Amino acid sequence: MSAVPLALDPAYAAVRIRALARELGFQRCGIAGIELGEDEAHLRDWLAQGLYGTMHWMAQHGSKRTRPAELVPGTLRVVSVGLDYGRKDDAQAWGTLADGERAYVARYALGRDYHKLMRNRLQKLAERVQAEVGPFGHRVFVDSAPVLERALARNAGLGWIGKHTCLIDRDGGSWFFLGEIYLDLPLPIDAPASAHCGSCTRCIDVCPTAAIVAPHRLDARRCIAYLTIEHDGPIPEQLRPAIGNRIFGCDDCQLVCPWNKFARRTDEPDFRARNDLDRATLAELFAWEEDEFLRRTEGSPIRRSGHERWLRNLAVALGNAPTTPAVLAALASRREHASPLVREHVQWALARHAANEHC
Repeated sequence: MSAVPLALDPAYAAVRIRALARELGFQRCGIAGIELGEDEAHLRDWLAQGLYGTMHWMAQHGSKRTRPAELVPGTLRVVSVGLDYGRKDDAQAWGTLADGERAYVARYALGRDYHKLMRNRLQKLAERVQAEVGPFGHRVFVDSAPVLERALARNAGLGWIGKHTCLIDRDGGSWFFLGEIYLDLPLPIDAPASAHCGSCTRCIDVCPTAAIVAPHRLDARRCIAYLTIEHDGPIPEQLRPAIGNRIFGCDDCQLVCPWNKFARRTDEPDFRARNDLDRATLAELFAWEEDEFLRRTEGSPIRRSGHERWLRNLAVALGNAPTTPAVLAALASRREHASPLVREHVQWALARHAANEHC
């Protein structure tokens, strides 16, 4: 990183960073130091218990995830920003979850992928700050490197880490994305956010697969978001019924959080639902061949799952759906699919419907 500008006024630079962040569309912005000792111990314990499943990258990079100056030498501070997403559609979300023939997609994934949008805005923020205070060393991150983003955001005052492990802003709920700028400026830091979950356990109680095994402790191997997005093998049979119609991610723990009554969800055009994913049926989506899947998911976070896992997830959801001609016909259409992974889940789903018919 470059040397600190000689004429820098750290307090002024911090004020301008916050102001420019809001001008660029970020609803929250704070500045944190780089000490993450307690969070490092928590992460090590979580990893030691194997709760990360097959997300091996969580165990890689040594201590770079919890020691920012090792990831980017010269880092003194971290600017953390939050960007609201989606609309106030909680009632619609619950309605979709209650309709077994419709597909539920996590609210963050209904529109375009947020990574590029946030990264571009963060880079513009850094450039505009440099134009005012002079050049400084920095790197921008949006879920693109070993960064302990929620701990840094908490330390920057953006919110506290809830019992479901998501960040919660008491004035804005939890429906927002995070991004960071690592920089070498000795800026004044913000006070960390204090926790306000109290005795509430709604997120723990509602989890369909009991993945929140204790407050602030998530067993990824049971988490629907992990199983439908990160996991690339068969979904454990004992967890399939609890997945319901969730085909990409899960929002239940956020939907029940009482702090989300304060969520300031915005109508960012990039985050509007595409391809009718907020109302599509399972059978409709199961009919997408790979070329259609790739075309429709261009620029979407869903594409990273790939067509095979997309069909796997939908087969599970169809197995949990009401036994209707449309559902059975959809499953039968993939009975001889080339992928053993897809075939196995289709066969499970068909057997489940057959068992229901004989009850």
